[in-house]
Amino acid sequence: MTGMDGFTDVLDYPMYVVTAAADGERAGCLVGFASQCSMDPPRFLVWISTANHTHRVAHRASHLAVHALRRDQKPLAELFGERTGDDTDKFAGLEWRPAEGGAPVLADACAWLVGRVLDRVDGGDHTGFLLAPVAQSPRPSTTPRLLRFSDVRDLEAGHPA
Repeated sequence: MTGMDGFTDVLDYPMYVVTAAADGERAGCLVGFASQCSMDPPRFLVWISTANHTHRVAHRASHLAVHALRRDQKPLAELFGERTGDDTDKFAGLEWRPAEGGAPVLADACAWLVGRVLDRVDGGDHTGFLLAPVAQSPRPSTTPRLLRFSDVRDLEAGHPA
C-alpha cells in the first residue's frame, strides 16, 4: 500500500461524464474526481487525466459540461471511459446539444451542470478545472441512484491514467 490507498480504497464516489468542445472538436470522458468546492459563490472542481484526449480539448475550452449518471447507465460510462476520442466519435448515435461555450450536454444524463472555466490547477497526472456554473438541468423529481466507482471498477481506461 502506497500513498493514500488505505483511505481511497474505502471511497465509493460518484462517477461523471465531462464533455468539452473547442476549435470545432468535441470530447468527453468518464471521471471520478469531482466535487462542489464552494457554496458562495457556487463552484465545482473536476479533474481530468492529462493522458486523456478530453484533457487536450478541455484545456482549450471556455466551458465544460459535467453529467451525473444513473446506475443503469453503465453502457454510457463504458463508452466515455473505455474508448478514446483519439479514434472514436463518442457522440455518434447519442442525443446531445451544444450549451454555453459549445459544451456538449448529453440528453440522457440524470443531471448536468455547465460551467465556465475559471482556472486550471496542476494536480500531477490530472488537471483540475475550476468551474463557475452558468446552466444546469432541472431538478429531478426523485433522487436517482447514481453510478458510483464500485459500478465501473472493472472498466479498462481508454488511456491508462
